[in-house]
Amino acid sequence: MTSKNQLNFSFSDLIAGYIRKVDFPEVFDSQGEIELETSDGRFYTVKVTAACYAELVRNLGEPFQVAPELKNILVEGRFIHAYGLFYPESDRLKFEAKHLLLFGRNKNELRFEEQNWWIKQIQQLLNFYLESQFNVNEEESIDFRNFRTDLSSEGQKLDGVQNLDTISRLVYGFASAYLITGDERALDAAKKGTEYMQKHFRHQNKSEGICYWYSQIDIQKDGSLRKYMGSTAGGDEGGNAIPCYEQIYALAGPTQTFRVTGGDHIKQDLDDTIAFLNRYYKDHGPYGGYYSHIDPITFDGEAETLGINKAKKNWNSVGDHAPAYLINLYLATEDESYATFLEDTFDTICEHFPDYEYSPFMNEKFYKDWTHDLKWGIHQARCVVGHNLKVAWNLTRMHSLKPKKSYKQFAHQIADAIPNSGCDTQRGGWYDMMERTLKEGEENHRLVWHDRKAWWQQEQGILAYYIMAGVYDDKPEYLKFAREGTAFYNGWFLDYEEGGIYFNVLANGQPYALGTERGKGSHSMAGYHSFELCYLAAIYTNLLINKQSMDFFFCPEPNAWENNVLRVAPDLLPKGSVELSQVWIEGKAYENFDKEKMHIFLPDSLTPLKIRCRVAPIGLTFDSDLIKLEDGIASFALKGKLNDSTVSELKKSIEKLSGVKGLLLDLNDLDEISDIGWNYLLFTKQRAGADYTLQITNANNTVKQSLKDAELDEEFELV
Repeated sequence: MTSKNQLNFSFSDLIAGYIRKVDFPEVFDSQGEIELETSDGRFYTVKVTAACYAELVRNLGEPFQVAPELKNILVEGRFIHAYGLFYPESDRLKFEAKHLLLFGRNKNELRFEEQNWWIKQIQQLLNFYLESQFNVNEEESIDFRNFRTDLSSEGQKLDGVQNLDTISRLVYGFASAYLITGDERALDAAKKGTEYMQKHFRHQNKSEGICYWYSQIDIQKDGSLRKYMGSTAGGDEGGNAIPCYEQIYALAGPTQTFRVTGGDHIKQDLDDTIAFLNRYYKDHGPYGGYYSHIDPITFDGEAETLGINKAKKNWNSVGDHAPAYLINLYLATEDESYATFLEDTFDTICEHFPDYEYSPFMNEKFYKDWTHDLKWGIHQARCVVGHNLKVAWNLTRMHSLKPKKSYKQFAHQIADAIPNSGCDTQRGGWYDMMERTLKEGEENHRLVWHDRKAWWQQEQGILAYYIMAGVYDDKPEYLKFAREGTAFYNGWFLDYEEGGIYFNVLANGQPYALGTERGKGSHSMAGYHSFELCYLAAIYTNLLINKQSMDFFFCPEPNAWENNVLRVAPDLLPKGSVELSQVWIEGKAYENFDKEKMHIFLPDSLTPLKIRCRVAPIGLTFDSDLIKLEDGIASFALKGKLNDSTVSELKKSIEKLSGVKGLLLDLNDLDEISDIGWNYLLFTKQRAGADYTLQITNANNTVKQSLKDAELDEEFELV
């Protein structure tokens, strides 16, 4: 008799795993099989049928990437995603692959760790939001009166709503995009967005030295503005409170813009808002921390009108200060008062959030005295997986500023617990909301609503494990988890047809397109998490994981920084890990900087200065940077020593380009070049044909003499 619970139907699903065995006949046909091992050590036999196709992972803006022949790519050790059909048959559950997703052309290559992967992705996100919000492709100017919170899946505006936190977080995205692309449109958008927020969302009380921000503006049909002080979010918050969360994220965009441009007019708003947060949200009694809500009239965090939010504290009101604005404000100023503020919030997290005697997940909701609130709204005794992971990577960033055992310990506790509790080890990626405890008879922590995966929670997992792998380098599995999560995100969340990032996908990676989760903009989604992921993932994969340099862009206003000192540290990185190696101002090399402190001593100027600076891992012996590709000529700046051990880096940089008709090599910072270096350049020129040009500029005397000694001075043009 067949059990009524036995699987007796076919279904499609995804397996993410490592190829451990390949069994193909002499002639590749539908009889080939591979054995896949999942992240948690389970094995599947996968039949590769004649109807199966394979593709390479591709970035936003890239065409379909055809994979090489299946027989050549299915090799032991390669990590792949196999999408196909499960067939329950008498002896076992059999799986036939229909779609294979590969993450590099060889088994050791990961395209999403290419030096420019995240930079290219943030560029495409920038393009999407500039077009959908401001029609820049029709050559319209950027005007934030046209910004709308709600966007369809195609990027069309749906109503007249402008939410505080979404507009601020989009401004953050624009400023971050400028920082790593130098795209002038991103700078223009960040500045105009900040100005718009100051004009329409800001409420100043100069006599009290405080500032706070309206929750929402509705654009009426006649063009007039209706402003809301209290939150318009539905559910348990309603409109009877000002959430701390919204005031925190009001600072995200202006702060990141401030990093790029400086300016007292922004800095004053930031400090006055912090004064508002510390005066009204902070619990000045013996318990400390920050209230989650205050009354919009009295600014009282213990007002009866707050209902279930009366005298409550939560993850957001304590933990979101750091990632939203406070770390970036410290990076821009190195003001110790901000460091002290950061330390206080992280000490509070470490003291009150761990709950490992009760659950593998931290607690997020609290009463005034830090006892656990397990009955708040929809949250109840539940956890948000992404919040746990967000705590882990921000604790690690803070550990780089002020190392503490408690920061490292709690981050590791989270990172060690989540893979077994909140991670999908079958398919990859991280889940949403989960029950924090097991009920009688349960072996697995239950998903609360569904098994879908939200884009923002994937960001938290990717950053948690990349940042911890880069900073601590003490557990190899962290880098494995980072790469598996990054593979899932880049494999399934990128919308190649319409642009942007999907809000949710199903557990198997297929897009979920219903309700508010089908759009590209909402009260929950703006250009923030996807931009933040690109910015920070680029920093940590390049500078700490793969030891590659990275360029950053700034545009300080005249006299914007005290003593004309521009601070360009990209993030809170471990001391002694990176240095400022090169600086260009208005396109010209500039030498007045402190490489260790990463300070640039700006010249006097009556106009904004275009700054490009290069941050490199300490100990990097060679670096090649693509400056531009124009009319088929690839311009590279070479630095350090080009010799037997480093020529492969130059080879990789040049050969990943297509359509190149010649090279222009700036050797201003090249200390030496060996015969093998010259031979590679000569062979590259000869192989490309007679019309291929190779020009050299800014070579020092040592390099010129080396060229002469190699008797190659007639082969290359010195300009």
